[in-house]
Amino acid sequence: MEEEKPNTDSNREKSREKSKQQLLDAVGKLLRTKGYAALKVNDIAATAGLDKKLIYRYFGSTDQLLDDYVLSQDFWSNIKGDKVPHVITDGGQGFVKDMLHEQFDTVFNNKELQKVLLWRLSQQRSSLKRLADEQELTGEQLFESIIHPHFQEKTATFRAISAILVSGLYYLNMTTAHNGSIFCGLDMASTEGRNEIKKALSFLIDQTYENL
Repeated sequence: MEEEKPNTDSNREKSREKSKQQLLDAVGKLLRTKGYAALKVNDIAATAGLDKKLIYRYFGSTDQLLDDYVLSQDFWSNIKGDKVPHVITDGGQGFVKDMLHEQFDTVFNNKELQKVLLWRLSQQRSSLKRLADEQELTGEQLFESIIHPHFQEKTATFRAISAILVSGLYYLNMTTAHNGSIFCGLDMASTEGRNEIKKALSFLIDQTYENL
């Protein structure tokens, strides 16, 4: 009986995918620990424990590796359409509060996302632009399906209020992560301080729904 030959093509593909994932993981690790300025070919290869030639073999260039990393991250999963309740009876008031609370915690806990947001402010890249577009598209779906039916002609004002709240939450997380955790006398790294922000968020959303 003829001995079965090892599937070299399958093994080669597994090795390729493992190495690609190691390089993508190395990008994430460098982002978390050193920021986007450290995303150089030699540093990525050293962090992955691989020859830098593999970056060019598997991705074509360092830029493509960085773009593939950004596009591989599902940063906005907490506000995707499948998170929307099937039945909404309050014009989305409860959902909006939950979504903002979760986004506040998501940015705080995801150090890679913090660095990507800072990176997006500092450089023009097609993948970072696509990330911003994806965020806008997801938000637009929520505005059209939940917010507009409730606020009608006042939806633009609600959009403006949302922009202020979301950008403020981003800023609180990112500035306190790099320049001290105290902001307006509240410790943004403590459960107590963060709960005060969440209570304020709920208050502002409630006031918006009651008065707008």
